Parts: sequence; structure tokens; C-alpha cells
Amino acid sequence: MNNPDPSATLTFLATLGGAMVLKAMAISPAVDLFNPDWVSLLLIYWCIALPERFGVFTGWLVGLLIDVLAGQLLGQNALIHALICYFCVKEHRRLRQFPLAQQCLFVLFCLLASRSIVFGIESMKATAHHLPPSFWYPVLSGTLLWPAVFLLLRKIRVLARIN
Repeated sequence: MNNPDPSATLTFLATLGGAMVLKAMAISPAVDLFNPDWVSLLLIYWCIALPERFGVFTGWLVGLLIDVLAGQLLGQNALIHALICYFCVKEHRRLRQFPLAQQCLFVLFCLLASRSIVFGIESMKATAHHLPPSFWYPVLSGTLLWPAVFLLLRKIRVLARIN
């Protein structure tokens, strides 16, 4: 039986901390409209790269942490991130073979599903009645940033010698 590598967990926690800082960072209102869901992008990468270590439970825990830290409806992000991790782990063999352009389509699907669930929950709470175009900007920016995120996290994983 393999012993889990502690450097993989430390690297994941460090990149998760960086993603949470990027998610919470407010530069200006115009830039905040395009701020992608960095945590989802991070979870997509780690679930594709190391599905035996990071999976649905990891996504659920991270989502629960975001719910508590952001003061959102408890379980909203936990559900979203668990679903994203489920699809990533389920399709990780196929996704590894895809070129980055096709992976971007998968990321688009994941981020679109995530934002749709958020809108559905917000509309049930009666706080959102219509869908402004700016609601979808983080989906587009996250999709366009996926190649850079993928290459950066792969470089970090190679430098940390995580297999």
C-alpha cells in the first residue's frame, strides 16, 4: 500500500491558499466582474492530475470551507465543488489525452454548471430574478485562463516532484 506523499498535500494546500486569495482579492469593480472561480480551476487541475489523492470528498471539504469563510448558504459551494470533482475524476483519463483547447471546453462546461447552480439557488432565495450578462463573465475568463492555470500548476507539480 502506498503511503501518501506529504509534499502533495502541502502543495495542494499552498495552491488552495493562493486560489482563495485570488478569489477574495478585489482590485477594482471592473476587474472583479471578470474574476474567475480560481478554486474551481484549481480543483479541476488536481482532480485530473491526481485523482487518487484529490476527489469528491476534497471538493466537498474545500466547498464547505468557502461557504463558511464567505458566509454563503452552507453547502452551496460544497455541492458545486463536489460535482465538479466528480466529473473530473470520472473523466480524468480522457481529459489527460485532450489537447488544451478541448480541456477548455470541459472547463467551460464545469464553470457554466457551477454558475447555473449558483443562479438557481439565488433565484430560490428570491434574491435574483433576472440574469445580467455580467453573471457569465467569470465563466468566460476562467475558460480563457485555463491553459495558463494548467501550465502553471503542472510546473509546480513537476518542481515539487509529485507523481
